Amino acid sequence: MQALDLNFPLLSDWNAEAVHAFGVAHEFRGFKDVAERTAFLVAGDGTVRNAWRYEAAGEVPDFDELLAAAQAL
Repeated sequence: MQALDLNFPLLSDWNAEAVHAFGVAHEFRGFKDVAERTAFLVAGDGTVRNAWRYEAAGEVPDFDELLAAAQAL
């Protein structure tokens, strides 16, 4: 987080609670509860303001778009 100068927490969902809560769980190559490639913009009060889903194979998030959306909050 220091390398990116982030001032907010990141989520590690080792028990898949968030994956199911956000409705992005699926099976991938025999593994259950794998998250679909998704980016969520969450406001300081915990409200999800936007979500972007991406194709599992090869589609990369547009980081400039995500950063601009976060800066607009």
